[in-house]
Amino acid sequence: AIEERFQVDVFLGDLSFETSYSLPGEARPARIRVDVSLDWPTWSQTAYRSLLIGDEVEELPEVLVELAIRVQELREIPDAGVLLAVLPEELEVLGEPLRRSVPTIEQVLARGEKGPVCAVEVSYEGSSALEETTLEDPARLEQSLAPLGRMLASILVRVTDLPFAFRAADTAP
Repeated sequence: AIEERFQVDVFLGDLSFETSYSLPGEARPARIRVDVSLDWPTWSQTAYRSLLIGDEVEELPEVLVELAIRVQELREIPDAGVLLAVLPEELEVLGEPLRRSVPTIEQVLARGEKGPVCAVEVSYEGSSALEETTLEDPARLEQSLAPLGRMLASILVRVTDLPFAFRAADTAP
């Protein structure tokens, strides 16, 4: 299942694209998902336009990347070590490595529930420089992003195989 959002900061001009991926057949909300955020800051857009008109730029345009692997609808506070064991420290799929953050554990005590609703999330952050050859031929952008899609699918499969204790589907708040 896929959800997509495109946002524009009308005051600063930054553009962002967000999408969420889960495996086919997942309930809504998906118990295991990967959220992808791509931000294109104003300075990077300006550098891109300068390159298009033939000007020299000090820095190549870049896209800021954040990937968040989230496991939710858990019956109990999870052992984050189980998730960290299948996730590498760095992801090297877009040039510069994306670095893993520390895990975040969420616990919600909902009124009328027979226990907490928990989640664990691990993020990767970094940036990806847009090479001049890619900017000259935007069709190459798809080729440079293809490894990211394969890596996300692999992560979803590995995380799905982990022994997390999920809440029954009909008890989700």
